[in-house]
Amino acid sequence: VQLQASGGGSVQAGGSLRLSCEASGRTLPSDSMGWFRQAPGGEREFVAGFRGRNNNALYARTVEGRFTVSRDTSKNTMWLQMNNLKPEDTAVYYCARAPYLILSVFYSASSYDNWGQGTQVTVSS
Repeated sequence: VQLQASGGGSVQAGGSLRLSCEASGRTLPSDSMGWFRQAPGGEREFVAGFRGRNNNALYARTVEGRFTVSRDTSKNTMWLQMNNLKPEDTAVYYCARAPYLILSVFYSASSYDNWGQGTQVTVSS
């Protein structure tokens, strides 16, 4: 499985960006898909994603209400709409994929098998 993330950039605080992640290879609609981010010197942290095709979107508390994750399993594509961006959202954003994950491990980066190359998001104050 290969993941291709795109859509990063530089914006001012309050601005918006939309990230895309396209998967190719042996994927299933039931796969867990997630967005993670990593700031310089920080850990890779969960942002948003889906446990499976029929599960609701899940969000980190720091982005809930500002970010919206969506997915089209027929196109093997996931998006992350980021609104009202803050300087603390600055990070490299990654998309990731794993076979269907139970909730207790869904938020952990170590649970995911496949990763995109990362796309930089920079928010200036």
